[in-house]
Amino acid sequence: MKRRLKRALIASVSAGAVIAATAGWAAGSEQSAVTGPPPGTSSWRADSSTLGRQLPDPATARPERIASFFADLGQEQRQTLAHRHPLVVGNLDGAPASLRYAANRRALHAEMKRQRSRATDPALTLEDHAQARAKAARYARLLSQGRQILAFDPRGRGQVAEVYGDLATAERTAVVVPGSDIDLNTFDSEGRNRYGTPAGMATSLRSRMTAAAPGTRTAVIAWAGYTTPVGLGPDAATARLAEAGAPRLERFLHGLSRTGAPAPAVLCHSYGSVVCGKAASGLSSEEASDLVVFGSPGMHADSVGRLGTRVRVWAARDAADWIGKVPNVQVLGLGHGTDPASDGFGARVVSSDRAEGHTGYLEPGTDSRANFAAITLGSYDAVHCAAGSRQCTHGVTPGRLR
Repeated sequence: MKRRLKRALIASVSAGAVIAATAGWAAGSEQSAVTGPPPGTSSWRADSSTLGRQLPDPATARPERIASFFADLGQEQRQTLAHRHPLVVGNLDGAPASLRYAANRRALHAEMKRQRSRATDPALTLEDHAQARAKAARYARLLSQGRQILAFDPRGRGQVAEVYGDLATAERTAVVVPGSDIDLNTFDSEGRNRYGTPAGMATSLRSRMTAAAPGTRTAVIAWAGYTTPVGLGPDAATARLAEAGAPRLERFLHGLSRTGAPAPAVLCHSYGSVVCGKAASGLSSEEASDLVVFGSPGMHADSVGRLGTRVRVWAARDAADWIGKVPNVQVLGLGHGTDPASDGFGARVVSSDRAEGHTGYLEPGTDSRANFAAITLGSYDAVHCAAGSRQCTHGVTPGRLR
């Protein structure tokens, strides 16, 4: 017993040393997780005049209740609620996607206007003015023609979800859950690491799906709906933010299923796989067809069986990914446990050949991108297993399109 504890303590110290020395990540600052119902909930709760009755409480009403509520409303009533309470309607899981798009456009317009006003407010500092101008410009980009914003929350560092494709008619769908350093500002940033951003991963995945199955209607959602760690520090090394984010992911996926969307493949990158690990036990085959974790530090479980889900679990890790140098320990609240791509974990490990580094899994031309697209399409016979995992598709039959 003492030997095991000693080994665990040594491993935890080693993990901290490796994390601290890893290039490309700065020392992290502790983040305050955004939780609870969307902004504007107090006004929504107090509104009994719009429909002449009490509205469902965003904090307690389950997505099926939200879906049923909106199904009973006429189009004019729906639009009135979106007009009066855009930040609530735009973030209500279970509400129709098209209504959420409209509500979030209105919310973004209002926030952009507010920030532009702050940018010239003489009571504020020059730094405040600069920050306000940057936020206003950010909101303007999200308002670009054709963008489908499924969630928008300006609190904290900001959260957002965007749909690529027609969610209403899609036969195959995916949800991308990102890792550290992702927020409203970095959600769709361009540059060297664009394929490490939610938007870059989502668009690349959908492009590959279209090429692989041109007759299949697809939609991919980039979901930055939780507070992610910033850099390296306690937030990245513990599950605190994942525990706050997992219920938000569960609710989001429940909401999708209640609006009639096909069960998506959920792609979890880096720290996002910790969130997915914490959410796994709450997901059924109606909410997720597959869980795909890549560049994962661990899922806070020793094995697939310990995740408590019947959803298929896949894993990929590039040999050049620095995450492989972080010891897979879980002791004294530090670390995230067993490597999902290891032999003993029990995930279906797929090839990531030609991927480079921690953010290259969805770059064009990589095995991992082709594999993730095949999994999302249900084309399991097209999946290329990792070396030594030749049976990763054993017992999996190609899925039928809905």
